[in-house]
Formats: sequence, C-alpha cells, structure tokens
Amino acid sequence: MLSKSNNEGRFQVSVHSLDELVPKHHLVRKIENAIDFSFIYDLVRDKY
Repeated sequence: MLSKSNNEGRFQVSVHSLDELVPKHHLVRKIENAIDFSFIYDLVRDKY
C-alpha cells in the first residue's frame, strides 16, 4: 500500500556546546578561570 508520509511526527535535533551558550564575559567564565575544580572528580568518583 502506498501512502503519503507527513513530517508532523519528526523532531529536529540541534547540538550546541556550552561555549556557544555562555556569553564570553559571563560571571561563570570568570569563576571557571579563577578556581581549579579538578578536585571534584576525585570526590565523586565512587558516585558513578
């Protein structure tokens, strides 16, 4: 049986990085540059 297909059930996916979403002069970027958060990985390693 032939039928027309419609696009109503489709979803569009777009991929963005956090660098694209956070403005260059946002406070979060200043905090990231001032504090070394690498210690957190050791603290949460057993939670994964």
